[in-house]
Amino acid sequence: MTINTLTALRQHYADPQDRAVKKQIDALDIHCRHFIALSPFVLLASSDAEHNLDASPRGGEPGFVKVADAHTLLLPDSPGNNRLDSFQNIVATGKIGLLFLIPGIDETLRVNGRAMLSQAVDDIAACTTERRAPKLVVRITVEAAYLHCAKAFMRSRLWDPAARVERSSLPTAGQMIGDQTGIVVAPETQEAMARRYAPDL
Repeated sequence: MTINTLTALRQHYADPQDRAVKKQIDALDIHCRHFIALSPFVLLASSDAEHNLDASPRGGEPGFVKVADAHTLLLPDSPGNNRLDSFQNIVATGKIGLLFLIPGIDETLRVNGRAMLSQAVDDIAACTTERRAPKLVVRITVEAAYLHCAKAFMRSRLWDPAARVERSSLPTAGQMIGDQTGIVVAPETQEAMARRYAPDL
């Protein structure tokens, strides 16, 4: 059996509590701004014109995503693999979803809105650090923002040191990608990879 109507879906779940519905706001209040200022990591969700979905991690110093005002966020580009999946999707649809995380905090902040790729001087300047100026900035117009409860992080024990998985439990990223692609490259340890990445961090 599959569920393919909203009516059928709702039959299996109680109605959300009033607070869960009303917590969604259309601007960044003091709590959203504080959360973003403390966050060094955000997941960026987007889709292309054919509704193919993508999610991409972005990281930096806490507060690397800048709050320009109550309705605007600035997310700087940083060196990557040049696939440009998220940027191509933004060009195609102009829609974006963000999930902000803070290490050690089980709650998350969800932000949805419209996005554009900006090279405006002011936007670049706002996101420039001692290390680099971004090539472009994702300028986001906030349409919805709300805190997400801690249950998923409590269930997964994501921040619990006792639940940590040793890196040696997996092959190196290079080994896994080599197996997937059949492209043979010189073996590289995880430590060597980290040193190679360091200049682009």
